[in-house]
Amino acid sequence: MSPKRKLSIAGVCLAGGVGVLVGLGGYTFTYAEGTSYLSNDPNACVNCHIMRETFDAWQKSPHHANATCNDCHVPVDVVGKYTSKAVHGWNHSKAFTLDNFHEPIQISQYSKDIVENNCRRCHTALVAELAVADHASGDCVHCHSGIGHGPRR
Repeated sequence: MSPKRKLSIAGVCLAGGVGVLVGLGGYTFTYAEGTSYLSNDPNACVNCHIMRETFDAWQKSPHHANATCNDCHVPVDVVGKYTSKAVHGWNHSKAFTLDNFHEPIQISQYSKDIVENNCRRCHTALVAELAVADHASGDCVHCHSGIGHGPRR
C-alpha cells in the first residue's frame, strides 16, 4: 500500500472519529438543554432531577425574591462566571453520567468559596460592621446555611 493511501485512510479514520465525538457532544449538549445553563434562569438548575429539592428550598428561602442561583453560585465577572459554569457543567455531567455523586448533592470547596465571596460582596455593609471575634471563621454559610435554600432538614 502506498504512503499516500495509508495517510488517506488515517485521515478518514481521524475525521470520522472527530465527527463521532462532535456529533455525540452536540447531541448530549442539546439533550441536556446545555444552552439553558448559559442564562440566569433558575429553572435551568432543575434540568437534573437531583436539584429539584434544592430548587424547591430556594423558592421558600429569604433570598428567593432577591437572588437567583447565579447571584450566589457564580462569580460576577464575565470570565469567572463562564469559567465556573464550565467547571460546574463538566463536574455535574461527569458525576451524573458515571452515577458518582452524593445524595443529597453537596457543595464543593471551589463552589463554597464562590458563594462565600458573593455573600461578602452583596452584604459588604453588614460584614464591615461584624465584630471579628464573633465571625472569626469567615464562613458565612456555616452558620447561615438556611438563608439560600431554606432551613436545613
